[in-house]
Amino acid sequence: MIILVIPFCIFLYLYMIYPGKPRKHPVLETKCFAHRGLHGFHGIPENSMEAFRNAVTYGYGIELDVQLTKDDVMVVHHDYDLKRTCGVNKTIRDLTYRELKRYSLMETKERIPRFADVLALVDGKVPLLVELKMEHCDRKLCRLAAEVLDQYRGLYCMESFHPFALFWFRLNRPEVIRGQLSMNFRKDHHKGNQLAYWAEQNLLTNFATKPDFIAYKYIYWEEPSLKLCRKISGIPVYGWTFRSREEYEKYRRKFYGFIFEKFMI
Repeated sequence: MIILVIPFCIFLYLYMIYPGKPRKHPVLETKCFAHRGLHGFHGIPENSMEAFRNAVTYGYGIELDVQLTKDDVMVVHHDYDLKRTCGVNKTIRDLTYRELKRYSLMETKERIPRFADVLALVDGKVPLLVELKMEHCDRKLCRLAAEVLDQYRGLYCMESFHPFALFWFRLNRPEVIRGQLSMNFRKDHHKGNQLAYWAEQNLLTNFATKPDFIAYKYIYWEEPSLKLCRKISGIPVYGWTFRSREEYEKYRRKFYGFIFEKFMI
């Protein structure tokens, strides 16, 4: 019995991590994405209109984060709360967009922008890497993001830590290039559903989501499932987030592309 079980488990594991045959798309020709815009220079805050304007000026692709306010306005902000960026103990989801506009980013004149305004600013000048911020299976965020991106004529792709976002796009917008974000959640001491984290860390949802690329925390480039997945499928892997040229030079040969901040590649 054991003789049969072991090969079956190996087959099942390989089936689950295999993302399918890689697709070619112009957006995947972009190797460098400025993380939350090109920020950290001259006091420019992350995920701000000025950070996106700066990235466009220097010709970098832009990685940004999208989530919903209380009144379902899509805004660009990484954290679910405002403690770090605005010094306020409130969450994005508990505020309307009108209320959110009261708070400044990192003690600057910049405010948390609407996703629609960022799209209008970039206007196809550089490719976009759109991360959907989801704590749960949020169909509304997927649908609203897809609808506004349907009208956008520039190059873009989407990514998320939550496999449901990729699965939704696979079913409803199969033409959109999608990427699975992941990392070693245990070593980073993340609290939450450890079983779900384990599955995401080991890319065990690839069979259902069929990602076109993987974005993995670069210091964990030797994770067995990541190495095996790219070996059997040839899937592009982007490393995140590089914060110095020294880090970039040390790991650059390990990755297809790079998500970086606070320096220029």
